[in-house]
Amino acid sequence: MPIRAERPDGWPGREPRRVVVVPGGPVLVEGPVELVTDEGTTLYCDRFVVAVCACRRSHRYPLCDTSHRRRQRGSGERTPQGGTA
Repeated sequence: MPIRAERPDGWPGREPRRVVVVPGGPVLVEGPVELVTDEGTTLYCDRFVVAVCACRRSHRYPLCDTSHRRRQRGSGERTPQGGTA
């Protein structure tokens, strides 16, 4: 089946899952979802939206725990108090 920008007429069966790719963040998938890891482990997630890690920095991989937000400050980056690191 070709990839299309719009839903084709006569879409088979049930409604398709919505997947949102967040730039610099996780992939959000409307649940419930069955995830199969590269090791063959199956995870069943019954949440209404499941955040799947795209950066592999999550401590709960393949689920996102927002570890991608934590960065080390480089020289010249401002701290929350307005100073420099």
